[in-house]
Order: sequence, then structure tokens, then C-alpha cells
Amino acid sequence: MPVGLIALALGGFGIGLTEFVIMGLLPEIAADFAVSEPVAGYLISGYALAVAVGGIGLTAAVTRFDRKRVLMALMGLFIAGNLLSALAPSYALLMTGRIVAALCHGAFFGVGAVVAADMVDSNKRAGAIAMMFTGLTLANVLGVPFGTFLGQQLGWRSTFWAITVIGVIALAGIRFLVPTTPAAEGASLRAEMRVFRRPQVWASIVVTVLGFGGMFGGFTYIAFTLTRVSGFADSTVPWLLILFGVGLFVGNVVGGKAADRALTGSLVVILALLTVVLVVFSLTAHSQVMTVISLLLMGATGFATVPGLQLRIMGYAQDAPTMASGSNIAAFNIGNALGAWLGGLAIAAGLGFAAPLWVGAIVTVAGLVVLIVASVAARRHPSERDTVMAGTV
Repeated sequence: MPVGLIALALGGFGIGLTEFVIMGLLPEIAADFAVSEPVAGYLISGYALAVAVGGIGLTAAVTRFDRKRVLMALMGLFIAGNLLSALAPSYALLMTGRIVAALCHGAFFGVGAVVAADMVDSNKRAGAIAMMFTGLTLANVLGVPFGTFLGQQLGWRSTFWAITVIGVIALAGIRFLVPTTPAAEGASLRAEMRVFRRPQVWASIVVTVLGFGGMFGGFTYIAFTLTRVSGFADSTVPWLLILFGVGLFVGNVVGGKAADRALTGSLVVILALLTVVLVVFSLTAHSQVMTVISLLLMGATGFATVPGLQLRIMGYAQDAPTMASGSNIAAFNIGNALGAWLGGLAIAAGLGFAAPLWVGAIVTVAGLVVLIVASVAARRHPSERDTVMAGTV
């Protein structure tokens, strides 16, 4: 395993920590700045919107530059955003710091996925991408609970100081461990944008939105499901979420290995399994034992799609993968928002707190259908660029 992948994973860990740890710090932040809980919650939604913008806009701006230098600059932006958050004297400046840090999120994972794939042989590309995303999953398993604990004991600012230090270490790792990876010959924004003329690139984006949105449709309101349907005490929710994070970690590793063996076949199987898990979860959410099992499996099957989905769009844009890769990262976040919105509609309609799981299953099935149709079309009518993926259908 190239050591440069460890540096990329550490950067992913810091970024994942920045995204998710805020959830456990909202009470302290709301009290410190004398804002309401919903206003404090805008620190989460503001970050997510900035991720989508940065994933497309910032990636578009860096397509012509050396990818290693781009990653270092993005990590510098990440450090600046978290440093501003740690020092912020007002809610507005804290929000600004969150947005600055979020802008690097999509571009870092988008460019980093290309760099990680280039570090290894062609039959190990999905595994390399999964290694980079391991940092993101570990942020859920280890970083979030410990970051929340640190913030509760030493003040919420201490968590952002710790994340800033992680960013500095990741920057040094990228500087010394990641090989120089110049942009593709003739790379330009116009060349990168041409890949969006390809139906399979758009199909990959739609599958990402629906496949990942399906999991988040069920996960966004999982605390309500756990406490009001399954009957768990509020105090057990953080530990159950750690279990979900373990599922993310395992699924990421297994999904990467599966995608390297059979990309399309593994995605079809994983999305089908995710659908089954969501349906079973919704039917058995009243059982605490089944809930624990389903929560673990939902995390595993949901995140097992990530390496394969990222590799699929990069495969259909091999001549200009950076913009496509960054757009797919934005698609993950759009899927998050879509799943959360649809799940919220189900609850508002009075269908109960298990209803988002049904919504997630339906959205996942839609993604599975799109994937199958697109894969059949690619086999029947492969274009010159699509041929690179035909063997994986």
C-alpha cells in the first residue's frame, strides 16, 4: 500500500471530523452565542451546501494544475477554515469558518480520488479510493465521539483547535508522501466539461444521488427511530451511532475490494442488499435486537457503494476525471439533502418515525433501476470512451 494513501486518509479524517462533530457540539455553541437550536443547526446545512458548491466550482478552477499542489492548497484552505472557527468571536464568523472549510471538502475528495487511483495498479483502483475514504468513516467511528467529548470537557473551541492540528499534519503528509501528479496533458476546464456530454457520466451521478440518498433518507431521522420506535434511551443513541460508524468502515473496505473484482455487478448486489436492509429495518424497528443488527448493516451496505460509485464515473471520464470526480462528491451531498427532505415529508405526513426507512428503500430501488438500465445501454451501445467500462458490466 503506497504510504501516500495514509496522508490522503488523514486528510479525509480531518474533513469528516469537521463535517460531523458539529452535531455533538451544537448545545454548547448555541449557548455560547445565545442563538436558538435551529439557528445553530444552520452550521450543518450551511456546511453541506458549501460542500456541493466547492465540489463543482472549486474543482473546476483547479483542473489545470498539478494535483499534489492542489491537494496541499485545499488542505491549507481547510486549516484556515477551522482556525477561523476556533477563534470566531461571533456566530457569523463561525459560520464563515465552516463555509471556508467546507469549500475544500468536495474538491479534496474529488481530486484525491483521482490521485489515489493513480498510485496503484488498475485492478486495485477502487481499493485505493476506499483507503482514502477510510479516513471519513473513521471520523464517524472514533473522531466524532472523542471530538464531542473534548468539546464538552474543554469547550467547543478545543475541538476545532484539534482539527486544525490534524490538518497541519495531513498537509505535511501530502507534501512529503504523495507523489507529484501533474494534470493530464492538455487538461482544461473545457476538456473536463466535455465529459458531461456522455450519458453514462450523468447516469453515474443520478445513481449516486439516489443510491446514497436512499441510505440518508433512513439515517437522517435515525435518532427518532431509535428512541420513539425501538424504545432506546436517549443516552444510548451516541453509542448506537458508533455502531453505525463501524458499519460504514467495514462497508467501505469490502465495497472497495468488491468493486475491483466486478464493478457493476458489485454495485447491483450492494444496492439490492441495502434495499432489503432498509425494508427489514422498517418492519422490525420495534425490536431492539433487530434494530442493532439493521443499523450495522445499513451503514455497511450504504457506504459499500461509495468506492464503486466513484470509480464508475471516473471510468467513464478517464480522459478528464477530475471534474467528474468532484461532481460525484457533490452528488453524494445532494443525495444526503434529497433523502433528508423526503424522509421529513414522510414524517410530516403522519406516517411515523419508521417511514423514512421505507422512503430510503424506494429511493434506493430507483437508483438500482437507473444503474441496471444504464449498464445495459453501455453494453449495447458502447461509445469510444464507454468501452473502458464495458468489461465491468
